[in-house]
Amino acid sequence: MAKLKIIAGLLLFLLVISTAWQIASCELANYELKDDLKDVAALAGSRIGLLAESSDDDLRDAVIRRAVRHDIHLWRNQIRVQRSGTEENPAMFLEVRYRARIVFPGASLVFHFKTTSE
Repeated sequence: MAKLKIIAGLLLFLLVISTAWQIASCELANYELKDDLKDVAALAGSRIGLLAESSDDDLRDAVIRRAVRHDIHLWRNQIRVQRSGTEENPAMFLEVRYRARIVFPGASLVFHFKTTSE
């Protein structure tokens, strides 16, 4: 009976560690994506006259490429691009909404993330 309790306790401990690892991994990927969004927005907002202005679809593609680096899979409709400012001093706002699934035996959790370039 004592061995059964030890095995059950060990399995429960491993389940908790596995779940915590997956959650921490998703949070870290979201944090890194937020940094990338800031970079993409800053580069797209800066105008020095050498390159043509990026279209919204170009920006969405850049965000998707950056997200893939962090194992986040996005569709274009999950990315919102908002432009503001003047032609001389443009400003760019990017927002990404996505879900990440945490899977463990018998169930799964879905986390909703909203990441912005602010």
